[in-house]
Amino acid sequence: QVQLVESGGGLVQAGGSLRLSCAASGRTFNINAMAWFRQVLGKEREFVATVGWYGGLTSYADSVKGRFTISRDNSKTMLYLQMNVLKPEDTAVYYCAARSKRCSGAGCYIASAYDYWGQGTQVSVSS
Repeated sequence: QVQLVESGGGLVQAGGSLRLSCAASGRTFNINAMAWFRQVLGKEREFVATVGWYGGLTSYADSVKGRFTISRDNSKTMLYLQMNVLKPEDTAVYYCAARSKRCSGAGCYIASAYDYWGQGTQVSVSS
């Protein structure tokens, strides 16, 4: 099992920045990749960004490309999401996720590809 705990959410004005953190513990040697998803009440969980745990290859949703940066620190088993130029439409609960399974292409951008989830942290962006 892998346990994930997010932190760093909050309220920020449009144009501002926030940095989310996710601490991974447990059987972290099983992790193949980690990701951030977000969800608005009543909508499906949406892919934000992913990073390969060993190779470091990153991928982003078009809606955040150029504004968000995903990174990881393997030695500390930490995952980060630096969010800049935040917009009101970025308001959501943000979830950290990890997967042990391999995936390919668009299959890596869906929630069902991930085995482990954090409890979520709220990000609210005011206009």
